[in-house]
Amino acid sequence: RIADHLRVFADALDGEVYHYRDKNGLECDAVVHLRNGKYGLVEVKLGGDKLINEGAANLITLAGKINTEKMNEPSFMMVLTGTGDFAYRRKDGVFVVPIGCLKD
Repeated sequence: RIADHLRVFADALDGEVYHYRDKNGLECDAVVHLRNGKYGLVEVKLGGDKLINEGAANLITLAGKINTEKMNEPSFMMVLTGTGDFAYRRKDGVFVVPIGCLKD
């Protein structure tokens, strides 16, 4: 599972991986949280522009609901895909990263 791969990388950074879902049904596949308080939001999509766009939109919506007076803004937002040869950052700031790129 992809979440297990994320846990390996989070462990290496002394962090944890959580799933997030609020009372309104807004969810995030993974929240990578480090001990220093920094965290990132991750949506997992198999690939394709439509799914990547949906994942990015969900992350942006979720980030917009975070009370930044009580909590830091996310350090990153990432759509993790099952396909692709390279990672890139979209104009909206969301990273699109194929699972194979995490090892680098």
